[in-house]
Amino acid sequence: MSEIPATGRGADDLGEFFQAAREFARDFNASSHNQLRGVTDGKAVGTYIEHKFRDFLAGRGIIRIEDFGSSAKGIDFPSLDTDVKVTSIRQPQSSSPFKSFKQKIEGLGYNLVLFVYEKTDTDAECFLPLRAVRFIPKDRTADYQTTKGIRDIIARGGDEEDLFAFLVERMIPVDEHTLAHYAKTLLENTPLQGYLTISNALQWRLQYKKVITKDLDGVVNLNPLGVGALSEELMVNQAAVDPLIENE
Repeated sequence: MSEIPATGRGADDLGEFFQAAREFARDFNASSHNQLRGVTDGKAVGTYIEHKFRDFLAGRGIIRIEDFGSSAKGIDFPSLDTDVKVTSIRQPQSSSPFKSFKQKIEGLGYNLVLFVYEKTDTDAECFLPLRAVRFIPKDRTADYQTTKGIRDIIARGGDEEDLFAFLVERMIPVDEHTLAHYAKTLLENTPLQGYLTISNALQWRLQYKKVITKDLDGVVNLNPLGVGALSEELMVNQAAVDPLIENE
């Protein structure tokens, strides 16, 4: 019995990218971002951080300007097989295009680099410290509970009927005939444990609490020096007082 393997460029080949991400976060946190003072549109904040990061990488020669978002996958850095996600500490989540029901079980098909920010406006300035930066490899971008359930069933000696019933219960968004056939393949190809929480919708809804509050195998902590880990308690408290950022 084998596990669905990782494919493409691995974390071991991305050391230069990781170092640049840490340096970017350090420099970004040391600056004010006054053009965003008063902005409550989460998409605008996210685009601002993405473009700053993209330009930083291009300046280091890690990506080429002509490669920006040019992949048919529609991801930010196709040469690195990586997409950028930016979200507020208030509610760390974002959306992702739905391409196949299998993404919930086998992963999105590309890596994620995640920036979690905290926005604070004063009378004259805007501060936007990055509270967490993580690299999530493509083979860990599946849904936590779904992959855990499948792995537990297989570990207990369950068969394809058990897997089919579980997939139906999890409301995997595809017809039952397809699910029945897929259940057979899962017996021979056990998925890796995913770390995201993925909700069914016209677009996947991704939630990141686990990857920013836990030390998980394969997830790379790219926080700059001096930025500690986020606790679940801190996130709950912050959510209660952080001003609403619309359209995350």
